Amino acid sequence: MPGAALDAAKHLRLLEFRGGHRGMAQHFTPSADTWLRGAVALLGLVVVGGVALVVMWQRGQQANDVARTPPQPVPFSHKHHVAQLGIDCRYCHASVETSADAGLPGTHVCMTCHSQIWSNAPMLAPVRASLARNRSLAWQRVARVPDYVYFRHDIHVAKGVGCSECHGRIDRMSLTYRAVAFRMDWCLGCHRDPGPRLRPVSAVTDLDWTPPPGGQPSLVAAYHIKSAGDLTHCAVCHR
Repeated sequence: MPGAALDAAKHLRLLEFRGGHRGMAQHFTPSADTWLRGAVALLGLVVVGGVALVVMWQRGQQANDVARTPPQPVPFSHKHHVAQLGIDCRYCHASVETSADAGLPGTHVCMTCHSQIWSNAPMLAPVRASLARNRSLAWQRVARVPDYVYFRHDIHVAKGVGCSECHGRIDRMSLTYRAVAFRMDWCLGCHRDPGPRLRPVSAVTDLDWTPPPGGQPSLVAAYHIKSAGDLTHCAVCHR
């Protein structure tokens, strides 16, 4: 009898354990783990998406911000150098005809003149220090397109697009600022109808050049410019 009572007691405890175990399983159903994983994944997507939106907004602001004059190591005046002294754009932006970037002048280009003129001006101390240390000046970009946009200066110059079309009357700027917002609709406006904005290649850097009445539509054929459909294809600017 004692043995039978002991077996009965063990059996009762086993039933109680199994019942309690089944009770816990009711609180945490098999789908609970799936829901938890989904919630964690959704939270991660929200965080990553939020960061991406902030970055895209900032880049959009950089592309659309106009009339802003960021602080520069030297208060360079295009008005003085271009309009008053008559320096051609390509003297400082030497790669504009051969490269995607227009390029910025090396310090030795600045010192070509300023080793003789205003050689001790306090305003030009950063230029002299740059030459002495063989370290480039940290210029702040004024005109730029977002990183996801493909753009080349040399192509536009070769097709007769003048500097002022994008940069405005840079020769009238005491401090450089962005003349237009580089928005997609603005770029497409030219790509849909480039004819009125074209000029002879010899006049690309001539900021006083004005087109004849009716523009020069013949240049579209002369420059072998593609159709509006080709120029507005997504892959032209987004690669």
